[in-house]
Amino acid sequence: MIILGINHWFHDSSACLLIDGKLSIALEEERFSRDKHTRAFPEQAVRECLRFAGITANDVDHVAVSIKPMHRWAQKSLYALRAPHKAMPFLRHELVNGLMKQRRFRRWVNDTWPDTSQRPQVHAIEHHRTHAAGTFYCSPYEHAAIMGLDGSGEWASSWLGEGQGNTVTHFHSSEFPHSLGSVYEAVTEFCGFRPNYDEGKTMGLAPLGDASKHIEAARHCVHVDDDGGIQVDLSYFDYQFWGYRRCSERFTDTFGTPRPRDGEFEDHHADVAAAFQQVLEECALKMARVLRERTSARHLVIAGGVALNSVMNGRLLREAGFDDVYIMPAAGDNGTSIGAALALYNGDLGHPRVWVHDDPYVGNSYSDEDIEALLIGAKLPYRKSENISEDAAALLEAGHIIGWFQGRMEIGPRALGARSILANPAFPDMKDKINSEVKFREAYRPFAPSAIKEQAAEFFDISVEAPFMLKVCDVRKDKRDLMPAITHVDGSARLQTVSRDTAPLYHELITELGRRTGVPVVLNTSFNIQGEPVVESPRDAVRCFYSNGLDYLVIGSFIVGKRNVGNLVAKAA
Repeated sequence: MIILGINHWFHDSSACLLIDGKLSIALEEERFSRDKHTRAFPEQAVRECLRFAGITANDVDHVAVSIKPMHRWAQKSLYALRAPHKAMPFLRHELVNGLMKQRRFRRWVNDTWPDTSQRPQVHAIEHHRTHAAGTFYCSPYEHAAIMGLDGSGEWASSWLGEGQGNTVTHFHSSEFPHSLGSVYEAVTEFCGFRPNYDEGKTMGLAPLGDASKHIEAARHCVHVDDDGGIQVDLSYFDYQFWGYRRCSERFTDTFGTPRPRDGEFEDHHADVAAAFQQVLEECALKMARVLRERTSARHLVIAGGVALNSVMNGRLLREAGFDDVYIMPAAGDNGTSIGAALALYNGDLGHPRVWVHDDPYVGNSYSDEDIEALLIGAKLPYRKSENISEDAAALLEAGHIIGWFQGRMEIGPRALGARSILANPAFPDMKDKINSEVKFREAYRPFAPSAIKEQAAEFFDISVEAPFMLKVCDVRKDKRDLMPAITHVDGSARLQTVSRDTAPLYHELITELGRRTGVPVVLNTSFNIQGEPVVESPRDAVRCFYSNGLDYLVIGSFIVGKRNVGNLVAKAA
């Protein structure tokens, strides 16, 4: 059975193929369109999924879509009528945008399967179910508590439940506008970032602030009741009707002047970020403890866009009473194409679970022949390496910053060693250098470490695996001076543990660097510059390499340089 999963309604549109219950490939449309967080229909992603699997659209049995377009429409209409003077932006977002999305989807279906007798069955699946149930079905757990958190789906903003085998039970949902995700988006806008896209910047800013200055006021804005329900004091916000701003005058009267986009940071911006980060963690902890008491589960599954808040996840791991937590690498809307396919296959159709999403490298790949043809055609200086991990480790040891392009592409916002920029974390000025010369982003922004699984606990205070870079932990105090470039101001780091089984070449590179330096850890950030998606193709990689301060490009079996290339010899066709 072949299921094509699609997320096309919200941001981060994506597509995947599930074949007999196992994921064949999953791709984000932004990687092809080069429009970060795109809302466009994932036509290129679908096409590449089919090409990769060697099938045509007529081989697809089912299409699973991560939205029920008319779900809760009566409730939404009544909501709009309660404030008719503010309803127009809301109706434009919900009604006009929704109708256009449906029309685009129907046109794609008609164009793809003009012969209706060959058309697969289309299934519209509730958005939060694709987050929550879909993530449980691909988790390694037979039994788990499930917590979904985002801005809003069709109307829900949270999803609390339990998974047991093939059965997923829903306990409780909060509904828009009572939303932790929407509150955090409003704070992101207050801090001068783009809401719904830059929440990671707010999370990174928070450790620079003093939460105590605003914590009581922030707790007044949002809290969780004893049933796990989210309660927001809406007098502080204006996001309820999709207006031009998300924070009300009462919010700015309480917390201070917002930061203009690209404006200077003032102390209170970091203090507000710190306070609401703490409140987010407290709310999530209370919801998790409600689930722990109700389910007695040893494990927790976290889903939805808020699950990308790795600081929150780290605290849940330490304090919520579970043995471990699982978050899929594409925890936001980009992963709902996978979630929709699994919710259909395992949930609605009742097939047994046969696949665990423990490997993030589920995208497409390029051969050495593809790569070398591009390098020759572009007349670039390069050489072929006999041992690419050893040569790359030597470059890192010497303090060079490299672009690392290897194997199948990751899915999700975190680069995990397939499309990464890498550096040696031992150099104290490396963070500032990469932020200013390579990524072109805010100077405070931290970088994450990748460590081999076998030695991660020697350098980081963590006892479980973190393969998707979604759990923040402390750097051990006696190791912080060894890795200043990946240690954030509060002594924490967003760790990725690297397994030889899932990422053998990346594991080999880090191991070799550890043999040379004594520290089997690399600084790892996504292979892109600020505002652009992660690179998808060799052409994207070359273009990015020549647009910033990277020293070398290590792509497939080849090393490309810009200047002082030494023994890099230009190849002739």
